[in-house]
Amino acid sequence: VQVVESGGGLVQPGGSLRLSCVASGFTFSRYGVNWYRQAPGKERVFVASISSAHITYYASFVKGRFTISRDNAKNTGYLQMNSLKPDDTAVYYCSSANTWGQGTQVTVSS
Repeated sequence: VQVVESGGGLVQPGGSLRLSCVASGFTFSRYGVNWYRQAPGKERVFVASISSAHITYYASFVKGRFTISRDNAKNTGYLQMNSLKPDDTAVYYCSSANTWGQGTQVTVSS
């Protein structure tokens, strides 16, 4: 059972990135997908989630800028991030079926 994030990188303010979370070892379609992030020196915080029924929730600080989605045929969850700000700089983690990935670094800087 594992989830693996990818898609992070360095982007300028106002730019976009799409993170992916590929799941294996469990029936992905039966579980929600959650994204969290942890900035340097800060606690890990909730960013967004999508349930098995495709119901979505967002933290207030990303609402309107980030979009969470999933493709059950590909066992993959996504986090589309637009209008990125320097404050979005963090390691982004995916979780599903009580399993966490290793994280992917997102750096927003000019």
